[in-house]
Amino acid sequence: MSVEPPRIGLVGCGAISGAYLSHARHFPILNIVACCDIDGEKSRAKADEFQIGRVLSVDELLGDDEIEIVLNLTVPKAHAEISLAALNAGKHVYSEKPLAITVAEGEKILRVAREKNLRVGCAPDTFLGAGLQTARKVIDDGAIGRPVAFTAFMMCPGHEHWHPNPQFFYESGGGPMFDMGPYYLTALLNFFGPIRRISGAAAIAIPDRIALDGRKIEVKTPDHICGSIEFQNGVLGSIVMSFATKFPQYETQQPITIYGTDGTLKVPDPNVFDGPVHLRRRDEAEFQLVPHSFSAGYGRSVGLADMAAALRSGRPHRASGEQAYAVLEAMQGFLDSARNGCAIELKSTYERPQPLNSATDFSFTP
Repeated sequence: MSVEPPRIGLVGCGAISGAYLSHARHFPILNIVACCDIDGEKSRAKADEFQIGRVLSVDELLGDDEIEIVLNLTVPKAHAEISLAALNAGKHVYSEKPLAITVAEGEKILRVAREKNLRVGCAPDTFLGAGLQTARKVIDDGAIGRPVAFTAFMMCPGHEHWHPNPQFFYESGGGPMFDMGPYYLTALLNFFGPIRRISGAAAIAIPDRIALDGRKIEVKTPDHICGSIEFQNGVLGSIVMSFATKFPQYETQQPITIYGTDGTLKVPDPNVFDGPVHLRRRDEAEFQLVPHSFSAGYGRSVGLADMAAALRSGRPHRASGEQAYAVLEAMQGFLDSARNGCAIELKSTYERPQPLNSATDFSFTP
């Protein structure tokens, strides 16, 4: 029996919207019927390019009773405002990362959603790709024995070297931890479960930046962060997020390495969906490529598709608000720890979502 896809309204037609809209066409469960942006030309251009039926104002979109889900692709500092407005309008919401730029905002989003019996989903959804799902299966199957340690790196010179509008990457809610940290922390949470304690050190290493168009950018949030993480299952590891470094000396295609009692696993870039996974067991001379155990070809919007399908079937969705809040609490914790000079015990409750079963969870037509 066919399922009627929920009607989705898109708020925010900036750079990332094209990736969502391009990949949404591969999921029959996704039906994006309207869009809006504070720049009317952007919304009209996206509507024309992707055959979206209506261009509305934010108020018109939120007031449309036929729209069930709001896809919130605004800039980070607007995430909480738009998500709360959608929830208060009686709509489920799926947001680009991060969930919010403060823990207090994130708590409010989840509280309002619970009160109104609505769902909150949040990027990143790259953990649902074939690469990270395969890596999780290797760990869960015991191929490296008991996981003991990890390293995770994202080191680059900064986004002003390529992004047309890099200002918000250096404001509150930006920086390498809030921009790229969600990919890494979401992957690690899915591998190991909830975090017990973190500590961090942070600095503004390059206080002034120059955009491609010559504009001067004042850096208002740390652009280089180092952290230590202790998971509740005993795994300990280090994470480095930087917009202030050049020529990284790690495998950029596999920036996460997991060390176990019986082997080591090289994990693909958590900002992609289908990267390679390599495993070296105790008695093997070299790392071996692990064939993907899950469907390849997903892109941004698989998390939205999973939430839409879960909404219709009644099961939990995987890229959940609770997961995004656990990531937010950790990211804020690194900055708080750096400022206060002490370790931070995390309070959020987090349960790993079930592994993806694309054969039964939703349809995908590449």
